[in-house]
Amino acid sequence: MKKIPLRRCIATGEILPKNELLRIVRTPEGIVKIDVTGKANGHGAYLKRSLEAIAVAQKRKTLDKALETEVPAALYEDLAKYVK
Repeated sequence: MKKIPLRRCIATGEILPKNELLRIVRTPEGIVKIDVTGKANGHGAYLKRSLEAIAVAQKRKTLDKALETEVPAALYEDLAKYVK
């Protein structure tokens, strides 16, 4: 059997299969974006694919802490659209 990679959601703390999470990446240039492929170069963080997890991450600023930069509000709107 093939091993399924697991990752921790930074908002909820749940450990889930990698394909059930969204990867947000800070590129070496300092740009924060959604990594659809899961292979983009840079420092990444994982969020559960739910509006609740996105709201928690925005409220607690967990993405800001994990990526060590300020995440623009527009990214949270893009994440919400991507989840729907």
